[in-house]
Amino acid sequence: MIIGGKNVGERPLILAPMEEVTNPPFRKFCKRYGADWLYSEFVSADALVRSVNKTVKKLTIEDSERPVTIQIYGRFIESMVEAAKIVETVRPDFIDINFGCPVKRVAAKGAGAGMLRDIPLMVEMTRQIVRAVNIPVTVKTRLGWDCDHIMIDEVAERLQDVGISALAIHGRTRSQMYKGEADWEPIARVKSNPRIRIPVIGNGDIDSPRKVKEAFERYGVDGVMIGRAAIGKPWIFKQIKHYLSTGEVLPELTVAEQIDIIKEQILLSMEWLDEVRGLFHMRRHMACMFKGLSHFRDLRIEMLQAPNIKVLWEVFDRIKERYGSGVLNGENSVNEGGDSTPD
Repeated sequence: MIIGGKNVGERPLILAPMEEVTNPPFRKFCKRYGADWLYSEFVSADALVRSVNKTVKKLTIEDSERPVTIQIYGRFIESMVEAAKIVETVRPDFIDINFGCPVKRVAAKGAGAGMLRDIPLMVEMTRQIVRAVNIPVTVKTRLGWDCDHIMIDEVAERLQDVGISALAIHGRTRSQMYKGEADWEPIARVKSNPRIRIPVIGNGDIDSPRKVKEAFERYGVDGVMIGRAAIGKPWIFKQIKHYLSTGEVLPELTVAEQIDIIKEQILLSMEWLDEVRGLFHMRRHMACMFKGLSHFRDLRIEMLQAPNIKVLWEVFDRIKERYGSGVLNGENSVNEGGDSTPD
């Protein structure tokens, strides 16, 4: 797939932008396990223009991550254009405009998915950002504000007409947040529209190799974006690629193997932030691990409440002792190393 003259691979697997998740340490692991294209956390245009240190740090990228996108969001055209120019100076491969974030603190102020209530403003903002920078601009958005206002067909055409290089669509409306099932039919409709010439990327509920195959074969998208399913499981990209190329489902990693990976992530997170913040940041990832282990509640609580790395490493040792050779299967049980009775 070619975007703005840059090759991001055939049928690329894309790490979705996720606040407090897709920082450089996590992106490094997703790249290691096969992600073709990485997105940053979303970056507040207003905070970037004001040079807020925490926000400026989000612009950190490495050549090993490429192709990599930095995503910005905001309510006002002037600050969004200025932010895009600042982002351009760190040389990402793409700049993405977030028109899809549904959380209240963003959408209620008119940014993110809030832009779906003002399509002319969305289009004009996009037009001016495209004109202001010399690298490809993409957009990520949703189907519409609510189910009575599915506007993605019009939005796709109008954003293409003002110069975006690719469009990622989450198959929900803003009002749905992350509830219910993502609807991929409107995404397929946009892709099959003869007026649409830019690549269309599908997003929403992608959590298995089979769903990725369906996205490509049934819905015809050019790329697939994976978000929540990668948290605590960056190796999902490797599993998907293996399935797409061979039709075989790779066995899940053992509990011991997963612990080795999360420990390395934790160390990188601490290096990126500091011990306290790095450990706190990784709790979200740890909370998504080991969900199928039986009789795990006590160790899960200890793991998530560990006050420092020494205590956490001791908890991991006990988890290995109890489940180390176990492998979680598709039915959320553990084989070979633990009791298969549901917790």
